Amino acid sequence: MAELKYEPVSHDHDAFLKNAQKREGFRKAYEDLEEEYILVHEMLSARSKSGLTQEAVAELMGTTKSAVSRLESAGKHAPSLTTLKKYAQAVGCNLEIKLLPRSCPPNHSTGRAKKQRDG
Repeated sequence: MAELKYEPVSHDHDAFLKNAQKREGFRKAYEDLEEEYILVHEMLSARSKSGLTQEAVAELMGTTKSAVSRLESAGKHAPSLTTLKKYAQAVGCNLEIKLLPRSCPPNHSTGRAKKQRDG
């Protein structure tokens, strides 16, 4: 396969958001997909730092460029843990997933916990 030189396209995300927030419903839709956008940002940043094209990442993952493109688009695809591991390895990274406590934990109780509490 011929070596392809990766040349990132410049993108002013803050300017994009400022302009997009003028559209009705954008803020809620964006907030609903916040975690996905954060993940996509991390993925694109890692690929950019690695200097790889989508084609090169696809080859390293054993998949197609279109599959990598879908993986790097927020809200349209829910990748498996295995796929995320392959992507991370292809771009020279380790995958780390964390469950972080919320500042105000939700008030969930199971029937069992309630029985134990009530005696």
